[in-house]
Amino acid sequence: MIEDCVRHYGYAAVALGALAEGESFLLIAGYGAHRGWLQWPLVVAVAAIAATLGDQVFFFLGRWYGPQLINRFPRLNKGLPQVERLLQRGAPWAIVSVRFLYGFRIAGPVLMGMVGVAPWRFIVFNAIGALIWAPLIVSLGWAFGAAMVQLASRLQQAEEILLLVASVAALIVWGIWRWRHRAQD
Repeated sequence: MIEDCVRHYGYAAVALGALAEGESFLLIAGYGAHRGWLQWPLVVAVAAIAATLGDQVFFFLGRWYGPQLINRFPRLNKGLPQVERLLQRGAPWAIVSVRFLYGFRIAGPVLMGMVGVAPWRFIVFNAIGALIWAPLIVSLGWAFGAAMVQLASRLQQAEEILLLVASVAALIVWGIWRWRHRAQD
């Protein structure tokens, strides 16, 4: 389903996928770039821009509506101590790395907006994180596509070898059977 979405809607699907969690869309888009459906540099650019903008929206939602969001989504409150610890250890790299932490891709920016990270700081390091994340994930999809092509090629070679071996074995069995049948006559 995601493959069809990426294939038919192209860069718009990449942008929408990157706004949300994004990894599955970017992996398929990278695979699609390998297949020639999309262009790798454009996939990376669209994904980085969309991911940055999406996280900015979530950041400002947390900044402006944090308490209401906690009341509406109580599970957000569970992640607040983890985000605060990350920020205490190293605020810039916490912002960059939050997009790589499973389950924090959307919640992380919301919570960072709630705990008072400066907007300029979030914008800069969020963009850096997106510029690392997008080419990495798209490249993994590309590499998967390349690996599948090699695997298919090797399977085809193995299939041809197996067919040859099976043919030779069948000829040998048939020859032995004929030889025994003639020897009995």
